[in-house]
Amino acid sequence: MCEITTWTLSLPAEWIIDKMLSRRTLLRSAAAYAVAARGLPAAPAGDRRKLREFTYSDVTLTGGPLAAMYRRMHAHYLALDEDRILKVYRQRAGMPAPGRDMGGWYDADGFVPGHLIGQFISGLARIYAHTGDAQAAAKARRLVEGYGAAFEKDRDPYASPKASTWACYILDKYEAGLLDAATLAHVDAARELLPRVIDAARNKPGWIPDRTFDRIGVRNPPYDEPYVLPENLFNTYALTGEKRFLDLAKLYLLDEFFDPLANGRDVLPGKHGYSHVIALSSAAKAYEVLGDEKYLRAIRNAWDMLEEQQFASGAWAPQEMFVHPHTAELGASLTATRDHYETPCCFYAHAKLARYLTAFTGEARYGDGLERVLLNTILGALDPDDDGGYFYYSDYQGQARKRYYQRKWPCCAGTLVQSVADYPLNLYFHDARGIYVNLYAASEVRWKAGNVPVKLAQNTAYPESEHVELRVDPDTAAEFAVHLRIPGWLDRPALVSVNGKAAKVKAERGTFATIARRWKKGDRIELTLPFGFRAVPVDDRTPDTVAVMRGPVMLVAVDPPPKLEAGAAALNRMDAVAGKPLEFDCRAASGPVRMRPFYQVQREPYTTYFHRTGDA
Repeated sequence: MCEITTWTLSLPAEWIIDKMLSRRTLLRSAAAYAVAARGLPAAPAGDRRKLREFTYSDVTLTGGPLAAMYRRMHAHYLALDEDRILKVYRQRAGMPAPGRDMGGWYDADGFVPGHLIGQFISGLARIYAHTGDAQAAAKARRLVEGYGAAFEKDRDPYASPKASTWACYILDKYEAGLLDAATLAHVDAARELLPRVIDAARNKPGWIPDRTFDRIGVRNPPYDEPYVLPENLFNTYALTGEKRFLDLAKLYLLDEFFDPLANGRDVLPGKHGYSHVIALSSAAKAYEVLGDEKYLRAIRNAWDMLEEQQFASGAWAPQEMFVHPHTAELGASLTATRDHYETPCCFYAHAKLARYLTAFTGEARYGDGLERVLLNTILGALDPDDDGGYFYYSDYQGQARKRYYQRKWPCCAGTLVQSVADYPLNLYFHDARGIYVNLYAASEVRWKAGNVPVKLAQNTAYPESEHVELRVDPDTAAEFAVHLRIPGWLDRPALVSVNGKAAKVKAERGTFATIARRWKKGDRIELTLPFGFRAVPVDDRTPDTVAVMRGPVMLVAVDPPPKLEAGAAALNRMDAVAGKPLEFDCRAASGPVRMRPFYQVQREPYTTYFHRTGDA
């Protein structure tokens, strides 16, 4: 944390302090459609979604930082050595096991042996569903068949006895991979293998409990997380039609966590961050399948509680633990640790929760939260190397550097591919009357308005530009609504026009602006979301420790002076750097300071938070 001693002499009016806030779908869309197409059973209760996700194949990423990261991760995971991934399973089964050891967490004597294979299969299946890349589907198929061959030897689904510590955690990853392989990549072997793997895991004495229980902290046993199982067990029931999986899903619901949340009591502090937020997806699935309103109340309240303890980036749970809000614990963590956010894992949980809530409620605020954490955490993850080096924690201390985790193949290697593969799901939703633009990024989406095929294309450099053009191309003229998310962070009105004329539309912050009309080919919407600077306190008890935001993007000081201090003229102006969007120069007493989005930082040192003194 560095000291900024003066902020007010000539600050533009845009500099404001954010007020601290006081307060998904039977399967992912493509999977749900695949289940329905096969005539499998629907959820016992009706569809509770106000909005629906599009399928992976409906959306195309056409440019910008999201598309660039997607392409890089597609190439990286497609290149992973299958023999290495399968080695621990083949060794356990006494089969020929070529390839180098994986090392790190993954080996037979590693921390969580074999834990990533399910997520690799899942991510590859999702990439295939989005891109149609036959190589990704073929790789997912080979991994399923290789894993299945080892499983057939002795009906043991796990890589080694050491996996018993994390048996539920690993089983949940197997389920995700086999579900996605079956429904998205058309791997029939995965459909047949899924229930048998679950049964074999439960038949290992003492590995999978016959009840649910909570995880205590980070370092204290019990470590395993049976409460993460329900979402994928509900999905397994939907795929197989076997009621025993529905019963298991209900068995592992962690109502001792969900009940107080539903009643508005904040029980997050002291709990493990990722595992409890990913558990909220099980509560969301329980609401969707069972219809119990308490689960909807629980996830809505939990979202509000998350917002009370977020860094400017949207991150939460430093050292993987939730803090007590309104106590300065979040601020204190800036100097107490460098492990501020378990980035790919926690983003994955956060994004899933945001999509569930958007679908259930139709509210724009969840898109705001999703945008914040996407642009400022996962998008800034270092690209992995080719031997198990992966970015894990975001670091908000002063003079930080992005690094790989100290051990190879950590858990974030699995959630990274799932997170990025899900980028297309985050952008758009729809209902019977129209389309909802949830995130702004260069992309295209195709759907039918009634019986009329429509393509909507976003042409934009967002978030490096505040301007978005949306071209609406129905095959023939059609009536429907286009809903545009108007971010809550705006401090000036959004500007909306249709075909060059100002649109008479309510464009209130934190809502969807609705344009309902008869659209014809070539119609054009132009949207301007004015970017302003603002200073965001780390928490409400540490109001003078702030991070700098420009629109939706968190800026950091890159290559900062060893002791970044500011004199009377410091940070009173931010001069745009020519040809480098979202880069700014300012001046501190110790020298010039270059501000750049966190997501653009690589290995250079950076500082995120600054201390402000003087008049506010």
